[in-house]
Amino acid sequence: MKKTTNQLTLLATFFALAFLLQSCEQKQKEETNEVEKEVIVQPEKPEYFLLRPEVEKAYGYSHAVKIGNDIKISGAVSMDDEGNPTAIGDLEQQMKNCYSDLEKILKHFACTFDDVVVENIFTTNMPLMLEKSGYRAEIYKKQFPTGSWLGVKELALPEFMIEIELEVHKSE
Repeated sequence: MKKTTNQLTLLATFFALAFLLQSCEQKQKEETNEVEKEVIVQPEKPEYFLLRPEVEKAYGYSHAVKIGNDIKISGAVSMDDEGNPTAIGDLEQQMKNCYSDLEKILKHFACTFDDVVVENIFTTNMPLMLEKSGYRAEIYKKQFPTGSWLGVKELALPEFMIEIELEVHKSE
């Protein structure tokens, strides 16, 4: 009887060890699968865009930079292709000129104003800006982006009354 009990104990111990080894192998396979599922993300290379290359090089900036699905657009001002101020003294027309340039940049990246998530406006005449801000409803048809409106003493050139910068997120 004692011999049978020892054999049963030995058999039970053997099965317990076999079960533990099998559990360890299964856990190791799961850990291996988890490692195989890791995704390696390659860094995105920035794509630079110049709207007016000669002007932007002279002033030392790029008008837009795209990294992945995000685009940062430098402040647009009312200027011609040579960098001369336009619509001098007319804030509303300067605003329209800014949005016209911004639209060109958005189109370059296959975006629209619906993709804009941040809009910051700098103006030398906040009361007039508030009066003319209704024009933005023609630009942003679905929703308005986040952003700030800042009254400033001056912009890059004394004739500029408004500057508008954007941040864009393009969903795929």
